[in-house]
Amino acid sequence: MFVNKVDQDVFLRMLQAKDAEALFRLTDESRTVLREWLSWVDETKNIENSRAFIDTCFEQYNNRRGLTTGIFYKEQLAGVVGFHAFSWSNRIGYIGYWLGRDFQGRGIMTRSVRALIHYGFQELKLNRIEIRCASGNKKSHAIPERLGFKQEGYIRQAEWLYDHYVDHIVYGMLADEWLNKEMVAVE
Repeated sequence: MFVNKVDQDVFLRMLQAKDAEALFRLTDESRTVLREWLSWVDETKNIENSRAFIDTCFEQYNNRRGLTTGIFYKEQLAGVVGFHAFSWSNRIGYIGYWLGRDFQGRGIMTRSVRALIHYGFQELKLNRIEIRCASGNKKSHAIPERLGFKQEGYIRQAEWLYDHYVDHIVYGMLADEWLNKEMVAVE
């Protein structure tokens, strides 16, 4: 099972069936904040929905189609981050993430995404990692921008969000850019 220690406070690990209750509780407590930018929130109505999500994550992982992890902050489930899809023929990983309301503003997501990027380039040997954010979601944009991603495009009406379309901004990072950035950080 995938486990990645980010730092002394944060680690990533694949969600397990035993996490379904905590995942549902986190979703439910953060529903208003999450619903603004995530289209699946209204469909998460009970613990069984969260358990089904976890089962889907395991299926994707076993079929090498994705890698979804829980973000644990001081042993408490704080959010979710992962590669929601891979294009193995092109060596591309697509990252998505969300953080519970009470865990925002602590740098948890930036650290978690940084660790996932490192894993993607170093262990999975990806050549490119992409992050897409709704154009109005400033908090989500801050993550790739803080990590040095390049804004590469703007996709109009990319996603249906309950009762309207939202545009997406596309951010990309290449393996050699990340390696150069990491080397500069070490020096």
